[in-house]
Amino acid sequence: MYVTSHFLISSLAWVTLVSAWAQSPTGVGSESAKAQLKRMQTAEGLGVQLFASEPMVLNPTSLDIDPRGRVWVTEGVNYRQWQAWGKLRPDGDRILILEDNDQDGEADKSTVFYQGNDINSAQGICVLENQIFVACSPDIIVLTDTDGDDKADKKEVLFTGIGGVDHDQGVHGPVIGPDGKLYFNFGNQGSQISHANGSPVTDLMGRTVRANGNPYWGGMAFRCRMDGSKFEVIGHNFRNPFELAVDSFGAVWQSDQADQGTRAARINEVFECGNFGYLDELTGASWIENRLNMAKEIPLRHWHEHDPGVIPALLNIGEGVPKGIIVYEGTLLATQFQNQIIYCDSQKQAVHGLLTEKIGDGGKTVIQNILSSKHPWFRPCDVGTAPDGSLMIADWNDATSAENLMTDQQLDSMSGRIYRIAPLEKTNYTILQPSLDSGKRAVQALKSPNASTRYSAWRRLKEIGNKATPELLALWRSTTPHFRARALHLLGRLKYTSNPYLIEAMSDENASVRATAIRIAREQKMRVIDLIKRAVRDASPAVRRECAIALNHSKSTLAPELWATIAMQYSGKDRFYLEALGIGAQGNEDAFFEAWMNLVNDDWNTPAGRDIIWRSRSKFTPAKLVLFIKDPSIDESEKTRYRRALDFLEGPEKDAALLQLLGE
Repeated sequence: MYVTSHFLISSLAWVTLVSAWAQSPTGVGSESAKAQLKRMQTAEGLGVQLFASEPMVLNPTSLDIDPRGRVWVTEGVNYRQWQAWGKLRPDGDRILILEDNDQDGEADKSTVFYQGNDINSAQGICVLENQIFVACSPDIIVLTDTDGDDKADKKEVLFTGIGGVDHDQGVHGPVIGPDGKLYFNFGNQGSQISHANGSPVTDLMGRTVRANGNPYWGGMAFRCRMDGSKFEVIGHNFRNPFELAVDSFGAVWQSDQADQGTRAARINEVFECGNFGYLDELTGASWIENRLNMAKEIPLRHWHEHDPGVIPALLNIGEGVPKGIIVYEGTLLATQFQNQIIYCDSQKQAVHGLLTEKIGDGGKTVIQNILSSKHPWFRPCDVGTAPDGSLMIADWNDATSAENLMTDQQLDSMSGRIYRIAPLEKTNYTILQPSLDSGKRAVQALKSPNASTRYSAWRRLKEIGNKATPELLALWRSTTPHFRARALHLLGRLKYTSNPYLIEAMSDENASVRATAIRIAREQKMRVIDLIKRAVRDASPAVRRECAIALNHSKSTLAPELWATIAMQYSGKDRFYLEALGIGAQGNEDAFFEAWMNLVNDDWNTPAGRDIIWRSRSKFTPAKLVLFIKDPSIDESEKTRYRRALDFLEGPEKDAALLQLLGE
């Protein structure tokens, strides 16, 4: 039996916890931290430094790094039930700024930027110039330093009403995207979100953002402008997506924690408008509830991956508690880690790299430890990229990663660590704060591996406007694909009837750059159909997936034929491609299905064709499913799959299909 309650701990977890308590540190402070450092293991060629420890920092929950290389940390001293039982820190938790002024790889200055009970155990921080965005249910808070003294002078609530107060499954993030927008998420305790005035947030289609099945369930991932407008739900039905990462191409990657004991924790690529399957799409029922075509394997069953309309995991990482996540776009670390996902797993006590030929485009993925420890108190919870390309790791440092426990329950025995990861020979922490006083220098800053630096450069280049185009064009001609993508996020938003840079991008040798152009055109409501026409037979399935998704609720008369052309290239083996087709057909299911049938003619009864029908929600689908169910040549297990697909359909066509089956 699997424990699904968020407030219970399995017997195995208790055994692990007791064992960890038995091995707890004999003391706290820098000497204890240095002793623990000796038990660290790193990937070959990498070294680990102790950047900060107690008493400078206690129970770090999340971090970000600014263009000056300073590490901003949220603390979680007043954590979960320790708030209800009497706060360990009555004045509230803190946001710290940690500085390494002599650049030796160890912080030598700590500044309290903000302290208050409104940020107790905050689960995310994003530093954007003098504005600091903090995630702490029920709010997303914006703290502003108006006079440059490293103290918050102004507090505003951007969003409120988010569930999961004093809970790890509330609001997380936020992070900045290459489009200058804010991205964040919440776990399945988040439930709903409101504007600061209490009015419910609605998405771009006018639907209230609430986890009630109309249409959203569970945890969700969001995108909006910095002022909270143009709010989008980019994915839903997660369990506890602790953090997300947005790469330079605009692709979104996310960790998601599973119910304890299921061995189903995962990393996802967040397809826009995608359903990620934590709860039953139809009823909101738990994964343990009986249904047709239930997977035998618990990880697949946990996420309803046998149901049509569910985006599968990019990678199932088994038992674990994945938390902070980035896409590393620096060059300081070895080539194998560049342009790859790096994430923290506090249960497995490791920082992992997902090594694959190209994330999101198939191929075998290998997990490699970047940092791990034999010490039972090592609990990495967040990771960020510094301006010099090194990694900063926040270590909660506790005997347990359980969601509602904390072992060190007194301030004088509390610990916390920040580590720096860099090549062995790079022990000096180089501060590379850029100048933004010209378009040329701003473009140079846009190359930074640090997200906060890139945001400052992006904003400056937006201010300069068309005068910065020559410098941006130089970056657009770069041989580095993610540099070209960063330039395209600015050039592609220049106002043209038909943006020439987006059109040029469709001939780029790199598939991710081509996909970037489609994302920009769709988000900007430009002539995305013109780009899709150029890409419906693209050599990359990932580009064709973006084309399909971009057709979601399209009103173009060309959309049915374009979708059908993309569907004709479905191999019968790529579930991600199939689900992208399903997302693209939303709002036009009947017209798109008809167009596909006209193209496929009599060749629809193939493995690939049956998959497309299984995923379809058109009025023509029930009759085809009945044919499969009654076909003696089709295996009985496949017939169960088609019967389950009928559950997701409605209307008189489905009623007629059911009557046919009853008449067998």
